[in-house]
Amino acid sequence: MTEPTTWHTIREAAMLSGLPESTLRYYEKIGIIPRIARDPSSGHRVYSDDDIESLVTISCLSATGMPLDAMREYLGNRIEGRRGAARQMELLRAQADRLAERAAGIRMQQEYVAFKIAYWQARAEGRDADAERILEENRGIVEAVSRHGRDARQ
Repeated sequence: MTEPTTWHTIREAAMLSGLPESTLRYYEKIGIIPRIARDPSSGHRVYSDDDIESLVTISCLSATGMPLDAMREYLGNRIEGRRGAARQMELLRAQADRLAERAAGIRMQQEYVAFKIAYWQARAEGRDADAERILEENRGIVEAVSRHGRDARQ
């Protein structure tokens, strides 16, 4: 005997998944999630337990910054067996690479901020020669952060 389906309002679905109601509507509109059932009496969306499970997965993928096309493919691959599993790993590895690149960018930005703190600390203490030395020693960081900023804007 199967368990009866529990139906959830869009507000409940948003609370359970961590995705805003507007995002749930948008994801349905662009096909990230399949068309959601409607309550025949009100016409409002009603989410099943399976829908909620998918929304939690989508919320987690979204939290990693995964692109929408990759999320759509990821969700579609779940029913593809071994072939789908192989593609899931490819999608997740690509996301891991994007995250590693972002983490490297953040580490570089942290280095820049740390060097600027040291620079301004030396200036505040009247150690102008030390400040100039710090600036000279960290020219590579300045160039790297500047290049990273240009690349991000393109």
